[in-house]
Amino acid sequence: MKKLTLSARESTIAAAKRLADESGTSVSAMFERLILFLDARRKLSKSSIGRTARQATGIITLPSGDINGREILEAALLEKYGRQQ
Repeated sequence: MKKLTLSARESTIAAAKRLADESGTSVSAMFERLILFLDARRKLSKSSIGRTARQATGIITLPSGDINGREILEAALLEKYGRQQ
């Protein structure tokens, strides 16, 4: 693993150390996860899914099994709006 030296204000360094300590990790590991997250988000924003879908990404975990995303959406819409006659 390569070494990287960064410069930041003392208050930013203190906040980074506090956050890392509260998370039970190192500042280096936290920084690496942040960069990987931002890179993944950038790639996602360039994908073909819409803005609303991008914003909702990661909010829920779909159940495993035979039910698919469309069936989950249909069930949610029926629950919210009821069945049209």
